[in-house]
Amino acid sequence: MDILQLLIIGLLGLAVIVAGTIFLARRRALPPATKRELSPQPTAPAPEAPEESTPAEPAAPTPTLERPEAPTTRMARLRRRLAGSNNPLARGLLSILSSDRLDADAWDDFEAVLITSDLGVGPTQELTDALRRELAIDGVADQASAKQVLRSELLKLVDPSLDRSLSVDGADGKPGVVLVVGVNGTGKTTTIGKLARVLVAEDKTVVLGVADTFRAAAADQLQTWGDRVGVPTVRGPEGGDPAAVAYQAVQRGLDDEVDVVVVDTAGRPHTKTGLMDELGKIKRVIEKLAPVTEVLLLIDATTGQNGLIQARVFAEVVQITGIVLSKLDGSAKGGIVVQVQRELGVPVKLIGLGEGVDDLVPFEAEAFVDALLSE
Repeated sequence: MDILQLLIIGLLGLAVIVAGTIFLARRRALPPATKRELSPQPTAPAPEAPEESTPAEPAAPTPTLERPEAPTTRMARLRRRLAGSNNPLARGLLSILSSDRLDADAWDDFEAVLITSDLGVGPTQELTDALRRELAIDGVADQASAKQVLRSELLKLVDPSLDRSLSVDGADGKPGVVLVVGVNGTGKTTTIGKLARVLVAEDKTVVLGVADTFRAAAADQLQTWGDRVGVPTVRGPEGGDPAAVAYQAVQRGLDDEVDVVVVDTAGRPHTKTGLMDELGKIKRVIEKLAPVTEVLLLIDATTGQNGLIQARVFAEVVQITGIVLSKLDGSAKGGIVVQVQRELGVPVKLIGLGEGVDDLVPFEAEAFVDALLSE
């Protein structure tokens, strides 16, 4: 191969290289091929997240206050509870009317029944003598007349002339203050709760003071009674000074300008001198703020003579102004009404007839006697 051929081949190779170089240079200079743009598919808007609402706090329920029964409408229950077929004293009284003949044995039996019904020896003798004198001529042949004689003589013993109204009106803008005392087990806290209902039914505004600081349950119980009729309760720490709590209760009554402050005291054995002295202290402390207008002694009507012993001791410590007889239903003997009034010289003002919330009744002599003589 000569030089000319080699030269031609070299030129052709060079031309191929140059052409390839130019082709590659132009290709790099062109914009890259664009892909077909896809139109975006419409998408459903994302659901909006519900706004988180703060749950509304439930409104505190408005307590429904009870409206206590008016004291004057409670007397119908007195007749039912003390009817002759249920009550030992009533049976004894009615027995004399059912006797065929009023001989010595009949009168002896009559006296025995009255004494065991807690009427007491003195009142029993007085009633028996009066009836023997009145019925000596006509006997009991005329049942209506004999019953009227019995009613009249019994009414004299119960004494309708006594003032049985509660002294709950204060003076000089101060509330009336009622101090309730008694031994353990007489139902004192429950009775005070019922007394609050009596006062509210008479449109009085009331504050309760729990000076029984020895039992937290007593404070809780009395507060529940008060809440049911919209009456505030002042209480202190368990084991605290009862006189201090009584003082605070009366101060609350002064601040709130209420009509009546009722102070509960701890039930105490009448034989415990220290506790009885404390009762006197409570009364003295209260009277630094306002006079005590009523001191009610609560006696369980079923305790008979023991209740009279208790009454004597309490009367020596505080000046008792009225008696409340609890549990004076069919199980009680009833004669204690006469005995305790004679023993203390103060009237029975309230009687408890049962377990109902409105079973505390103002005592009325005529209603009591009529209930005993109802058959």
